[in-house]
Amino acid sequence: MLTKHEITIEEHQMWFERASKDFNLSLLVFELNKICCGYVQFKETNFNGVVDWGFYIAPDAPKGSGSKLGIAALEMAFNKAGVFKVCGQALHWNKPSIKFHLSLGFVQEGLLRDQHFDGITYHDMIYFGMLKRDWLAKKLLLEQVNDHN
Repeated sequence: MLTKHEITIEEHQMWFERASKDFNLSLLVFELNKICCGYVQFKETNFNGVVDWGFYIAPDAPKGSGSKLGIAALEMAFNKAGVFKVCGQALHWNKPSIKFHLSLGFVQEGLLRDQHFDGITYHDMIYFGMLKRDWLAKKLLLEQVNDHN
């Protein structure tokens, strides 16, 4: 999720080979109308129901796909997989990712200075968290907004 170069098919295949053997990692494809629009992963960080997530939306995905992916993924995590907390992170300059996390109801929990080295320079990393109770409250608000539209 932090790679800057265009990832080759060989790199994708090697990543998938490694990732599919990691029992703490859930790999999910997001589809709209039977068309792949994105990807979500959840990695269990401990055995207390806390997971890290990562996501990707295809560049040609229909407008609004990111929100739908986020809502579907969080609903699955909290209400089907029994997750207690989802953690996310974004590079400090990645305004769309920061806005995305906040729009879904994540809370900024921290800033790690110079946490990520991209090969040239270090960048701050913003950390987000969402508890199940946060999601239930946010989901209720989303449903109320949808009922009024």
